[in-house]
Amino acid sequence: MTAAGRESITKLPGMRVLIIEDEPKTADYLRRGLTEQGHVVDVEHNGIDGRHAALEGRHDVIVLDAMLPGIDGFEILRDVRRVKQVAIIMLTARDGIEDRVRGLQDGADDYLVKPFSFLELSARLHALSRRSRQQEPTTITIGDMVLDLLGRKVQRGGDRIDLTAKEFSLLTTLARRPGQVLSRTEISELVWDIHFDSNTNVVEVAVKRLRAKLDGPYPVKLLHTMRGMGYVLEARDAEGSP
Repeated sequence: MTAAGRESITKLPGMRVLIIEDEPKTADYLRRGLTEQGHVVDVEHNGIDGRHAALEGRHDVIVLDAMLPGIDGFEILRDVRRVKQVAIIMLTARDGIEDRVRGLQDGADDYLVKPFSFLELSARLHALSRRSRQQEPTTITIGDMVLDLLGRKVQRGGDRIDLTAKEFSLLTTLARRPGQVLSRTEISELVWDIHFDSNTNVVEVAVKRLRAKLDGPYPVKLLHTMRGMGYVLEARDAEGSP
């Protein structure tokens, strides 16, 4: 991938992507490439686990192989479409028109035949994500904070706040749910794609660093700890009232 192509793709906000692919090399290739672009990636290698992840998870895009052990991709596609709307792109080694028509009729948003270009897949994933996010605001305002999702910029009172990629992802996760308490488990899965381990303090450390930049010099605090529950982003006065 050229530097120009990589730059044009990564300007968009990071997505949560589910890859359901039984070929380990292909799955790892996609996981590493999308992770490098700043996305959170889940991978399943069979139809049974893949269907469970697709139905129970919260993903922006699903990359779904048509031929899978246990349950094939077409059945997973139909099951997902019965209960939720999420962008789905099918992958298959079959290049017959019948398979492509079948996938699109069952509800796939796009179709790629193996072997494929990673750059093309990445561009199509982002196109699908843009389409699904057309109704979402490109900026989020909470108090005097303005979060620019496309420009990946944060300001408070007109002052720019420089964040790392993970800090920006953490802030975006909280900002998309203003006033809603998110547990450490939810944050660790949404931001780091890891299952929460009570023996680690990765979430607490990240929140502390984000709070120092976001709230440190400002009288009105936005990032709050709810003891025993988690964290919430909302503007509060000096007495702590929203």
